[in-house]
Amino acid sequence: YTLDNDVLSPEQKLFYEENGFILIKNLVSEDDIARFRGEFERICKGEVHIPGLVVMRDVAIAKSEFVKDQKAVSKLQDFQEDPELFRYCSLPQILKYVEAFTGPNIMAMHTMLINKPPDAGKKTSRHPMHQDLHYFPFRPADRIVCSWTAMEKVDRRNGCLVVLPGTHKGTLKEHDYPDWEGGVNKMYHGIRDYDPQHPRVHLEMEKGDTVFFHPLLIHGSGMNSTQGFRKAISCHYASADCYYIDVKGTTQENIEKEVQEIAARKYAMEDSIKFQDAWALRGRLVHGERTSL
Repeated sequence: YTLDNDVLSPEQKLFYEENGFILIKNLVSEDDIARFRGEFERICKGEVHIPGLVVMRDVAIAKSEFVKDQKAVSKLQDFQEDPELFRYCSLPQILKYVEAFTGPNIMAMHTMLINKPPDAGKKTSRHPMHQDLHYFPFRPADRIVCSWTAMEKVDRRNGCLVVLPGTHKGTLKEHDYPDWEGGVNKMYHGIRDYDPQHPRVHLEMEKGDTVFFHPLLIHGSGMNSTQGFRKAISCHYASADCYYIDVKGTTQENIEKEVQEIAARKYAMEDSIKFQDAWALRGRLVHGERTSL
């Protein structure tokens, strides 16, 4: 699951091999986080408009943090055209670790700023247990990694990440929308069957702490039971040597269909865009050469 470079200590390598994640303390500076936060605020207020950016709102939260049209922004996706937020994906201290999983040719494939809102009582601020590989039509899985950085203190009260250590050694499971009474947010697919007795780890983090994890690691997050919004910024990286696969006839067909429908609406296209193309458009080279993806 890891490659030989001098960044990970033998203990860190072994931990990732066994558990599928590794937490690095204090990796991103206060100054950088303040800048990302400022840019997020400007986007919420409608002061900047970024091509391709998807602004997601919580199905149950009417109260916005930065009032524009009041519905709470719960997530920004695909901020690759925003120079300020995309700086996160090119931070040398992050890429140094990423290279231990992907090798030297690194693509930033998927970007998110998560703004988990205070739960309105319907538990919609939860994120169901899932594997990120469900969303990706490229392989091999072992050359993909996510970096996820806390933009403030993250703990069980405000909905920290929950991981099931060692599940990265398994296979990609079937995902769909969970049957939750209060509703569920768009694209929040969850695993249909996993062992609820599997030991879990709550990743409590300080501002600037960063966790790197494998795309097959089963993870999710609890609801935010505080009054504040909980922010994190993340990027999924893949080796540029990865290749696209056809997901027809696999458990990923449902997400392919949903992505194609959203893309067709967004770009007002008669014919649906290919799942692979939707990803190729987002991908950006951040280190080395763009060899395949």
